[in-house]
This record gives sequence, structure tokens and C-alpha cells, in this order.
Amino acid sequence: MSLGIVFLSEVMGTMMLTLLGCGVVANVALKGTKGNAGGFLMVNWGWGLAVMSGVFVAAKSGAHLNPAVTVGILSSGATDYAPNVPITFGSTLTYFGAEMLGAFIGAVVCWLAYKQHFDDEPDAATKLGVFSTGPAKRNYGWNVVTEVIGTFVLVFVILHFGGGVAGLGPLPVALLVVAIGASLGGPTGYAINPARDLGPRIAHALLPIKGKGSSDWSYSWVPIVGPLVGGALGGLMAQWLPLVVK
Repeated sequence: MSLGIVFLSEVMGTMMLTLLGCGVVANVALKGTKGNAGGFLMVNWGWGLAVMSGVFVAAKSGAHLNPAVTVGILSSGATDYAPNVPITFGSTLTYFGAEMLGAFIGAVVCWLAYKQHFDDEPDAATKLGVFSTGPAKRNYGWNVVTEVIGTFVLVFVILHFGGGVAGLGPLPVALLVVAIGASLGGPTGYAINPARDLGPRIAHALLPIKGKGSSDWSYSWVPIVGPLVGGALGGLMAQWLPLVVK
């Protein structure tokens, strides 16, 4: 498979993931929407179904949609990122770039869909929360630990599905994301995906959002470092476990 197809597949899949994921947050959080105050569990389910949609769209590229998943596959000892997509420096950069671009575009489209509600929302922090994650209690060290744990669960379990994206493949991933959000999402909002957080945060910084305030760059490294470390650990554990459990 050409890297051009991989790139387009990951862009479109990650765009769908971010559009629907940021969209459910907007629906719950922004003033005057039909879903306002729908609650955190609605956000969990919305993100889970957003991931499922993105996985279907990006089936050809293996539907990473997440640099932490790409890193997890790399650290697991695999030789291919997807069928006929060998692991190379170039293919790794292709996945990373596509995931970032797709996440950015999805956030921009979400803003367009909710433009009037962004204009009416008085709280700048609420607007930022549609685009990117933030901690319930700001303690960078513990916030990183939370993101490492959540992303470790994501990657470790995904690497044990083994069924690819055929049939019901995307559904277990969706349910896994719901489970992580409902159980581990409280402290940081469970980014568990560097592109999902950084791409929309850049969109927030660049878009002409009325009264948007700061993009909180001082926190932005947490949902990058934590998921990358967690993804790498998940891949390493998935590689190690079969060697000791026979």
C-alpha cells in the first residue's frame, strides 16, 4: 500500500474521530445546545462512538488514529503498521503527520458546526474544553501518571484484540474507550491521544473564536508525553507477556 493512501486514510479517520468527539463535548458543554448538561457519561459514549466511526473510515491504514497507538505497535516488535505497510522511519512520520492534520481539521469543522454556540458561551475555559483536555486538579506529575495509565490500557488491550477492523473489530475499541473514559477519565479528561489534544489545541489558538482566552500551553505537554509513554509501555508489555505466559 502506498504511503499516500495511508496518509489520506489516517487523515480522514482522525478527522472523523475528532469532529464527533469534540462535537459531543460541545453539545454537552456549550450554552444553549440541545445536549447541554448531558453529563460526563454522554461524553464518554460520544467519544467511544467517534473512535468507532474513525476506525471504520481508516480501515485501510490499520486505523491508528493516534500517535500513541502507532508508538505502541512500534514498541510491540511488529514489522508492519498494517497489512502491506512495513514499519519504517518514513511510514512512522506519515502516520504521525496524518493523525495531527486530521485532528486539526476535525476540530475546525466542529467549531463551524457550533459557531453560534461558541459565540454565546461566556466562559473561555468551557470553550477550550471543547478542543482539548485539562485536569480536574492541576499537578503535572500526577496528571502525566493518569495519562500514562489510561493510554497503557488502551494500547495494551487493542494489541490483544487481534481481529483487525473486520466485522465487529471497531466496536470493541469503541467500548474500550468508553470504559477508559468512565473509569479513568476523571482526573485529566483522558486525552490518551497526543494528536487528539494537540491538533485541536492548535485549532483553538488559530481560530477567530469570540472570547476564547488562553489555549493553556503550559499544560499541553502532559497529553503528549503521558500518552506516548503509556503507548510505548503498552506495546512493550504486549510483546513481553507472551514470552513469560505460555
